[in-house]
Amino acid sequence: MANLYYREGLSAAEFVSGSEIDITGDEARHAVRVSRLRQGEQILIGNGEGALANAEAIAVGKDRFTVRLLDVRQVDVPAVRLTLVQALAKGDRDERAVEQSTEFGVDGFSPWQAARSVSRWDGVGGAEKSAKGIAKWQRIAREASKQSLRAWVPVVGPLTTTREICAAASDPEVEVVVLHPRGTRALSAWVTEGLAAHVREIKLVVGPEGGLADAEIDELEAAGARVLVLGSTVLRTSSAGPAALAVLNVGLARW
Repeated sequence: MANLYYREGLSAAEFVSGSEIDITGDEARHAVRVSRLRQGEQILIGNGEGALANAEAIAVGKDRFTVRLLDVRQVDVPAVRLTLVQALAKGDRDERAVEQSTEFGVDGFSPWQAARSVSRWDGVGGAEKSAKGIAKWQRIAREASKQSLRAWVPVVGPLTTTREICAAASDPEVEVVVLHPRGTRALSAWVTEGLAAHVREIKLVVGPEGGLADAEIDELEAAGARVLVLGSTVLRTSSAGPAALAVLNVGLARW
C-alpha cells in the first residue's frame, strides 16, 4: 500500500496531472529518512482538503523531494458531516478518541470541558493551554489521516461549551446526539429510520471518564438534543465515539 504525504495549502486547481510538487520540512524528512523514499517510487499526495493523487518521486534529497502527479481525484465532502464533541479526559483517553475517530471517518472535532472533566484547559494560562491542546489534537488527527489514507484531515475546532452545544441543538440542520445510558433508544435504531433531508450535520456528544452530570443531560435534552445509547454496555470515553461513528457510517451508507 502506498504511503500518503500531505502538502497543505495547495488548492484543488494546483492538483492536476503532470504537475510537479515539492515536499519539504518534517513531511519530507519523515518520507526520506524514516520511510526511505526512493526516486521512481509511487506514493500518494494530498492537500488534506479533498485532493488526492497518485504520484511518482522524480527527485529525492536529504530533506526534500519532488513528485510528478500521475492522476488526480477530488473526494467530495460527505452530505452529512459527523462531528465528535469529545469531553476532555485524563491521561491520553481523549487523544485516543481523536486518533480512532479519525480512522473511523469523523469530519471534525469539538473539544469540550464537561462538568466532570478531570483534564482542564481553563484557569491560569487557560488560553495557552487550550491552544496547545487543540494543536496536539490536530497533529494526532493529521497523522491518523495519513495512516488511513484520508483525503480530508478532520479539523479540530475551538474549546466549546455546553451552552454552545445547546445552541447547535436548536439548529434545524444539526442533530445533536448525546451518548448516555439514560437514553431509551439505540443509536442504530435511530439512524436506520433516516434523517430529515435538511440535516447537514450530526454532533456526537461523548462525556468524560466520570460521565455527564445530570444537569448537563437535562440542559442538552431541553435544548433539543437526543439522548441515545449504543447498546447494553457502557464504553470508555476513548471508545464510545469511534463505536458510534461505526454505527453511523453503516446507517448513512458511508461504509
